[in-house]
Amino acid sequence: MKVKLAAVAALAAFAGTAQAQSSVTLYGALDSGLLYQSTSAAYSAAPFLPNTKLNGNAGHVVQLKDGGIYSSIFGMKGSEDLGGGYAANFKLQGAFNSSNGQPGKSGTPTASSVFTQVTTVGVSGPFGKIDFGRQFAPMAYAMAETDVRNAQYFGSVLTAWLTMNTMSGWTGSNSNAQIGALYDDNAIVYSSPSFYGVSAALEYAPGGVPGQAQGGTRESAVLKYSGFGLNADAVYYNGHDANPFSYAASAANLPNGIPATGLNNNRFVYFGAKYTWHGISVSGSFSNGRNPANTNGVPKAFVVSGDFDMWTGGLGYRFSPALNFTSGVYYIKDNKNNQNQSTAYAIGGDYSLSKRTLVYAQAGYVSNRGQMNQELIYGTPVAPGKNTTAVSIGMRHTF
Repeated sequence: MKVKLAAVAALAAFAGTAQAQSSVTLYGALDSGLLYQSTSAAYSAAPFLPNTKLNGNAGHVVQLKDGGIYSSIFGMKGSEDLGGGYAANFKLQGAFNSSNGQPGKSGTPTASSVFTQVTTVGVSGPFGKIDFGRQFAPMAYAMAETDVRNAQYFGSVLTAWLTMNTMSGWTGSNSNAQIGALYDDNAIVYSSPSFYGVSAALEYAPGGVPGQAQGGTRESAVLKYSGFGLNADAVYYNGHDANPFSYAASAANLPNGIPATGLNNNRFVYFGAKYTWHGISVSGSFSNGRNPANTNGVPKAFVVSGDFDMWTGGLGYRFSPALNFTSGVYYIKDNKNNQNQSTAYAIGGDYSLSKRTLVYAQAGYVSNRGQMNQELIYGTPVAPGKNTTAVSIGMRHTF
């Protein structure tokens, strides 16, 4: 009898140990606020052809807006200890609109998804980690780490980069960007361990197009340094068939699903740094996004080139662990049509009411010249060529 009891106790102890080696966490965030914007537009993409009226100024807008800081999300993640410092990991994360409950955008304009941001499984260990599935492109983290405003949804390097995409024809109806990427489907991403502050991330996303090896493929690399208050990142991103669901296709009455050609038409390079000292943060970056396949210049019928430079600068100060202020300037220039230039100015403050709840207030102004339509908050297009002011107040709660 004692032997049986001992065996049962040993089995229970083993089961408890096995259970302790695995974990699953449910998490999320709700971010909602009130937004005022002095101009608005029906579409994100800038007009491609002369005399196009689709993006005229629809007037000022006042709305309850999701994502003043970042999008509202819900997800689950888990890890299983495999022994020897290795672990199997998974993550599922989807965005949703807190003002109406609708899910976030998928990779194509007609598809719907539950987990619109991340669906990965992978392994981590002394070698680093590798993840498979839809996920944030490594360049997204690099931009956030080197921007005082942390690539927020209001007036940041993220919204400036999105302008490069809208000017290239991205409508905002899907997450399949035309310059660089925020998310990538079918992605394989390797992240190295840090060696004296230096680390790297490598990405390859096969397109899966029958008969076309390069059709829809993506590859990117990020080299970063972190230490002594400094974050510095360099990004190279290259894509084929960057956005087959473009506004240009719709304007030309073409079907959404344009066959993959393997054309190398999405290249983005980025160099940025942020330095923090005694609560003061300073950041700056330069980037270029273009279509390498467009070697013949800009057709006379088009008013934007798809070749853009972006410069950013930021300054912030954390007054206390709870109170933080940030500001930034974001300038974009069309390299082949000099009349297309845009400068955005943003300032914001947030105060943590608790460990999980913060309130924020933000304001911004953008000067758009030519056909530029730099927006101040993700998901709220502005009229091209119009100066725009925006103000946002809200709350973000994480759980």
